[in-house]
Amino acid sequence: MTGPASCPFTGPDAPGAQGGVIALDPLVGDLAGEGAALRAAGPLAPVELPGGVRVWAVTHHAQARRLLTDSRLVKNIDHWAAWKRGEIPDTWPLIGLADPGPSMLTFDGPEHRRLRTLTAQALTPRRVAAMRPRIEEITRGLLDGLRAAADAEGRVDLKSAFAYPLPMAVIGDLVGVDTDRIPRLRTLFDGFFSSVTPGEDVQAVIAELGALFGAVVAEKRRSPGEDLTSALLAAAEGGDSLSDEEIIATVQVLITAGHETTISLIVSAVRALLTHPDQLALVLSGEVSWEAAIEETLRWDAPTTHVLIRFATEDMEVGGTLLGQGDAVIIAYGAIGRDERQHGPDAERFDVTRAPIRHLSFGHGPHVCPGAPLSRLEALVALPALFERFPGLSLAVDPARLRNKPAVTQNELYELPVRLS
Repeated sequence: MTGPASCPFTGPDAPGAQGGVIALDPLVGDLAGEGAALRAAGPLAPVELPGGVRVWAVTHHAQARRLLTDSRLVKNIDHWAAWKRGEIPDTWPLIGLADPGPSMLTFDGPEHRRLRTLTAQALTPRRVAAMRPRIEEITRGLLDGLRAAADAEGRVDLKSAFAYPLPMAVIGDLVGVDTDRIPRLRTLFDGFFSSVTPGEDVQAVIAELGALFGAVVAEKRRSPGEDLTSALLAAAEGGDSLSDEEIIATVQVLITAGHETTISLIVSAVRALLTHPDQLALVLSGEVSWEAAIEETLRWDAPTTHVLIRFATEDMEVGGTLLGQGDAVIIAYGAIGRDERQHGPDAERFDVTRAPIRHLSFGHGPHVCPGAPLSRLEALVALPALFERFPGLSLAVDPARLRNKPAVTQNELYELPVRLS
């Protein structure tokens, strides 16, 4: 056979497709098992998202790397055939991720470059490196408070007391969001990312987030500061033709992506190292760098399990399967990180000595995460400081009892109970 193999059906949302479709579990009961099933289904697997929405999932490293630079896959929801047919309601729990507004997430080509360039100017390697003293200061303060937050037996939820407030404080400083807004933001983001949010709540959450970030932009217009929101407003006034809607959407994207991935990275790294003491010993001895441990965590336990959604503007062949014009595609980063074709037969094993560690957990191509260097820096500051301050750190519960929050996009535990000594 020289052409694409016959699809299990014509498009992942067509009738008669039940036999080959993998329903993604919104309750995240077995993330590793789900990833293995996706890889076994082929490089382009038919999946069902919560709400009965069917799309394709790219599950192998090589195909994902290629497709993430293919201009025939775009982010504009108007290319989604099911959307144009009216089959995707605006109450769909994941609509805010599929259609997040006019930002660098939804534009391609020149429009994407226009918005991304302004953001990249605020996240240059030099500017990110200059943020290190502030990150270290926030880290020290949070570590100082951990002992007081612990119970009589030295137990504390490391996620809520350390891994969450650190990136929120950093991204808040960067974008210019006051700390008094953070508790409400946390509640709203929980609803925004949940795959099981009741449909009637979705638009309310999206509307409140838009209003909150709109208020931030209005405040910075009245009283600009040394933050990214003020810089975007100044660029707009300087002739860069940024609309208020674009600025608000960009601020929301930056805060959303700027804290969620880092929370998951820190939590996942601590869990992986505490459940693999031999690997932790290699890092603490200096035999393996913290940078290597961070990269292996990103590969083995990607912060983002699936990224929604790209749309095919023409028929395409992917690994012998036909991706039809108007079909929707998600990138299954959680499954891709353990692809044996890329990482060898032991890809399921957490190994900080693995080299070279080439993963796609922050994306690839034009839409690669612009905040990846900042996230890495935060983890690079936070993790060694945590283990230096509390060398007897251990899990306070059986690892099997740790549970993920409901979501098909984020890899996030409810909590990470640890014992400080």
